Amino acid sequence: MKIKIISSGSKANCTLISCGKTNILIDAGPTASFISSELEKENLTPKDIKAIIITHTHSDHIKGLQTFIKKTDAKVCVTEEKLEDIIKIVPASSIELIDKFFQLDDVSIELLPLSHDVSCDGMIIKYDDKELVYITDTGYVNNKYLPKLTNKDLYIVETNYNEEMLMNGPYPYLLKQRILGDSGHLSNRYTGKLLAKCIGPNTKYVFLAHISENNNTYDLALEEVKDELKDIDFDVDKLIVTHQNTACEMVEV
Repeated sequence: MKIKIISSGSKANCTLISCGKTNILIDAGPTASFISSELEKENLTPKDIKAIIITHTHSDHIKGLQTFIKKTDAKVCVTEEKLEDIIKIVPASSIELIDKFFQLDDVSIELLPLSHDVSCDGMIIKYDDKELVYITDTGYVNNKYLPKLTNKDLYIVETNYNEEMLMNGPYPYLLKQRILGDSGHLSNRYTGKLLAKCIGPNTKYVFLAHISENNNTYDLALEEVKDELKDIDFDVDKLIVTHQNTACEMVEV
């Protein structure tokens, strides 16, 4: 299993998962040209993408989709709750409705319903004996998921904000409350505590994702997560900070 974060942040989100010959995108927020250029660096084209799984329909996760779908034969995989929004921008022939558990060739995917202000899913992706957890855009992670999330090979989890920066920043009070609330986003500290419960001997990499431009910094996200992980046996050099306008190097687990 190979993973490349093409873009992650407040304005655009897209991740490439390559499992043998099966190439999957999670979301398509960046421009189609940016996605295509990053695929090209991995000797791939849009035609090599099997499926685009949409976590939710906020613009930073789908605004490149309408153009990108014209370049590819990929199916746009969505749950029924997201269909009404997606069918406005994607031909019906390109859409595949998915359930909580579904299969793409030899890749198994389990969706995890998250808590956001629109229908949103995280997921566990399994290929051979490797497993990846993807969780962004949620106000909290239900404790009932912890057994499912423990000791995976790779985690992509949002570290959206630093509490002090958010509270002292320019956002209106109601927006601050929305971000802090159960339907908002995860803070650096929350994610650090969550990872401390989940990381295990199999864990090779952790990506810190969806970092806010206004309420966080890359250094703060890394520092606060490291602090929460100080008491567990994990090489913090394997923490990777994702960026909005620069793709991460591809990693393999």
